[in-house]
Amino acid sequence: PVPRHEPSPGESYFMSIWHNRLYLYSAAALVFGSWFAVKMALKKVSCLLLISPLHLDSLFVQGFAVELSEEVKTLGIPAEVTDMKDYDPDDQLADECTSKSICVFIVATYTDGQPTENAEWFCKWLEEASTDFRYGKTYLKGLRYAVFGLGNSVYVGHFNTVGKNVDKWLWMLSGMRIMTRGEGDCNVVKSRNGSIQADFLAWKVKFLNRLQALAKGEKKSCSGNCKTGGTCKNKRKDRQVMEEEKAALQNVSSEVSELSSSVFLHGTLKEEGRGDGQMVKLSKLNGVKKIEDEGERREMITPALREALTKQGYKLIGSHSGVKLCRWTKSMLRGRGGCYKHTFYGIESHRCMETTPSLACANKCVFCWRHHTNPVGTEWRWKMDPAEKILQDAVEKHQNMIRQFRGVPGVKPERYEEGLAVKHCALSLVGEPIMYPEINTFIRLLHSHHISSFLVTNAQFPQEIRSLEPVTQLYVSVDASTKDSLKKIDRPLFKDFWPRFLDSLKALGEKRQRTVYRLTLVKAWNVEEMQAYSELIALGQPDFIEVKGVTYCGESSASSLTMANVPWHQEVVAFVQQLADMLPQYEIACEHEHSNCLLIAHTKFKVEGEWWTWIDYERFQELVQAHEESGGQQSFSALDYIAKTPSWALFGASEQGFDPADTRFQRRNKTKDISGC
Repeated sequence: PVPRHEPSPGESYFMSIWHNRLYLYSAAALVFGSWFAVKMALKKVSCLLLISPLHLDSLFVQGFAVELSEEVKTLGIPAEVTDMKDYDPDDQLADECTSKSICVFIVATYTDGQPTENAEWFCKWLEEASTDFRYGKTYLKGLRYAVFGLGNSVYVGHFNTVGKNVDKWLWMLSGMRIMTRGEGDCNVVKSRNGSIQADFLAWKVKFLNRLQALAKGEKKSCSGNCKTGGTCKNKRKDRQVMEEEKAALQNVSSEVSELSSSVFLHGTLKEEGRGDGQMVKLSKLNGVKKIEDEGERREMITPALREALTKQGYKLIGSHSGVKLCRWTKSMLRGRGGCYKHTFYGIESHRCMETTPSLACANKCVFCWRHHTNPVGTEWRWKMDPAEKILQDAVEKHQNMIRQFRGVPGVKPERYEEGLAVKHCALSLVGEPIMYPEINTFIRLLHSHHISSFLVTNAQFPQEIRSLEPVTQLYVSVDASTKDSLKKIDRPLFKDFWPRFLDSLKALGEKRQRTVYRLTLVKAWNVEEMQAYSELIALGQPDFIEVKGVTYCGESSASSLTMANVPWHQEVVAFVQQLADMLPQYEIACEHEHSNCLLIAHTKFKVEGEWWTWIDYERFQELVQAHEESGGQQSFSALDYIAKTPSWALFGASEQGFDPADTRFQRRNKTKDISGC
């Protein structure tokens, strides 16, 4: 027989390994799996906040992002805020699918439902990727995200469009939405929680609770209404989570009540300390729409807007009005010259109060020097303060601002004393004063106090212009002469803005008192439309046409306006001369070089070769009083209260509109104050 081979110790060892290889594979897999599980468990959830701010929303978007980031960090979760313009979705977004990051998109909606400038590329890429077969439907599978959109429901059809689209496109690419999309509304009337800040606060509480649950490795809480009819194993835990969230939301509701100075009762917003809401009295002479009970309405000014406007120097009155000291008032107190209204119409600038009974506006003009910190709306839907209270507080606050100049070097004592007695009121501070339902009552109160009225409207409320009581001088802003350029410059809220604009000019032409077109020239935007301007002038037949170069308010994300859009005075003069040549019944009357402004007047104000563009204010008060006492039967016209224009105010005079009774002061190396009417 063949002798049996005895394996060596080494061979025995390898044979043993081979026979037990399955056990070894299992052990190795177990060790690797345990290692990977521990590694993933130790890897913390992180939070990436992507934002797209612009104009007023930038205050909210950036503030909300920073606030959320800090609170996420207090939970021990890393958080990072990134502007969308600095984020490349093509290279970075897919990486978020494999990490434990949760992407939060805080996005604002801009004009016509478009994304803001810094979010354009991100949204364009995301939209194309969602329908591009090369990326596939599962391109963002594993991405966990949440969306909070900011918008204004006044823009019907475009409210929070960007937030909705971003949410939809991420979902189409198989992204996993960790919670329902949040929507913040700048329109306090329709905001679910009373303001955009309160909307974010309510959403934030839910997000932080959800984030904590994800960090602990929990699944989304079950509502208890399982479709299968079975019982949820985590029902007790889910109920505890829901109770915690409910308690947190109760805390939010108390904070919301502090934000909006009101409490929510069964879906009805009522003011604290008041009983049943009272009906708003409808002015018989003004047609602005008014709805619902006064007690159900919200205040126009939210705490954030109040803070922003106060920082800009506004003295806010009640819930929707304001007053501010014009820089020309300060200038004339010192004897340094008055505004163009002083040159054109004889206003005493140091006795002029610039105010508004409505901070809301129906436009968001690109050259608005308020940087869109005021509310917007197309009808009156807010709580309303009485006209008597508004005027009383406006005069009081104006006088208090004048008193601050007592003893200031350079202030003339006689002008200081005169300044305490308000003689003129420029209803041109901000917003759309004609929206205020009791504007006629307010105007009558001004006249009863022998205060002249200069009211400016943005030509979007033709019926209100027709029903307006006689004012000293009524202005309509004509910022462009074609439909396209008006939409580009004024960015109106009304969809039928152009018919409203044309009808407003027709309504102005029906007025018997002094009427003015106010043209603001924006270089490269609206200075080429000469023929169209002449046609609009023929439509409304105004008494006067003020042509002013746009005022540059400094760099702002509110618009793309730059110093390149500001015309030189010589360019404004050339435009006015060309325009006047096209108008057979108009001539250039006055000039105020300091304001980069000229006045074209109807030739009916040129009596025996001399201009009478100034106003006899005492005569106006007599006429308007007689009109009031006759119940509106005794009418009067613009020619009934004219006064002769001084030679220094005329176009072509060496003074160029500067009153020789004052001394011109040249500023050097100081920030220019652009406030003024």
